Amino acid sequence: MAEFENSNDVTQPLNSDAEPPKLSDLLDRGWKIYEEVDRTNEPLGSSSIQVRVKRGLSMLEEASTMVAKLDLFSRNEELEEIATADLKYLLLPALLGALTMKQTSRDKRLEIVQTARAYFMDFLRRCKEYNITSSQFELPKSTNVNTSLDEESENGNSHVIAKPVPCSSDLVTMAAQRQAKIERYRQKKDLEARLSDVRGAVDSGEADDEVCRDFYLLNFRRWVTLSLEEIESIDQEVEILKQMGDLKQGAAKHSAQPVRPPMKPFILTKDAVQAQVFGAGYPSLATMTVDDWYEQQRKHGVLPGQGIPRKVAVEEDTDAKEREEEEKEKKAENDDEESLLKARNWDDWKDTHRKGYGNRHNMG
Repeated sequence: MAEFENSNDVTQPLNSDAEPPKLSDLLDRGWKIYEEVDRTNEPLGSSSIQVRVKRGLSMLEEASTMVAKLDLFSRNEELEEIATADLKYLLLPALLGALTMKQTSRDKRLEIVQTARAYFMDFLRRCKEYNITSSQFELPKSTNVNTSLDEESENGNSHVIAKPVPCSSDLVTMAAQRQAKIERYRQKKDLEARLSDVRGAVDSGEADDEVCRDFYLLNFRRWVTLSLEEIESIDQEVEILKQMGDLKQGAAKHSAQPVRPPMKPFILTKDAVQAQVFGAGYPSLATMTVDDWYEQQRKHGVLPGQGIPRKVAVEEDTDAKEREEEEKEKKAENDDEESLLKARNWDDWKDTHRKGYGNRHNMG
């Protein structure tokens, strides 16, 4: 692992004019970028971190393509037949999946987690084929995919986007999963402690072939535990993202429906002039109840069955007053003694009492 520590700075261009990058340099520098991003206290969404993530992904993808072209691994060989110097390239899918999960694009989040899941599954399949771990593990349940892993992706260049299907579990399965998580956590802590002891010798370049081989095998077992945890987390996140997408589509369809304009209320105005001035809007106009409107129409005598009788009554009252006046005039002309006496007494009373005197009776 000495070349991992002595590799060039990650900001150095890959395609320099001097010479093309070596496969070992690509892996080591991409691995170093992942460890730096994983340990940093800087926000993951910052532009500087995302630039490093994209650069690390570019390096690891190029290394994966070179591994596929060189045909370093074969399904017919055993783990013992793989050279120690080539063992570390089996970690490429796991590093690609872990670094892919460091991307923070919200618009492409579903695509990101599905791509990372495909990388982790590729790594777990290889570990299963080579029996790398001492304790056997169960591969996560299969998912519905539009395309399957082809020969090239199986040889280290995995770019398949998987769509996980939620698995239903009962209480027994949930208890088994909980126990498996506890066991994985213990194994991870034990592996990290053992790795810290071996890393010093490997980084210094003093480790022999057996120590280096043990170092890479410990990394495989650690990444198996991490990959299983990441896939479980990804499956839960995918379900949430799909539900959010369905809610957004439903909201978009609902908002696309035309909105009916509100109906204009029918308002009875007190007179036509007021209606012309204020218009027919609410609430600037004064309103009246049906009883008020009925009473108004009744006073004008325009209700059915009311107009004609009221006009006849008014005419009869006018005729009665005219007849009374005519009788008074006739009595005055005929010198009626009673009428004359009443008129004289009224004149005498007005002479001795001023106008309005009678209205002040009992007023002090």
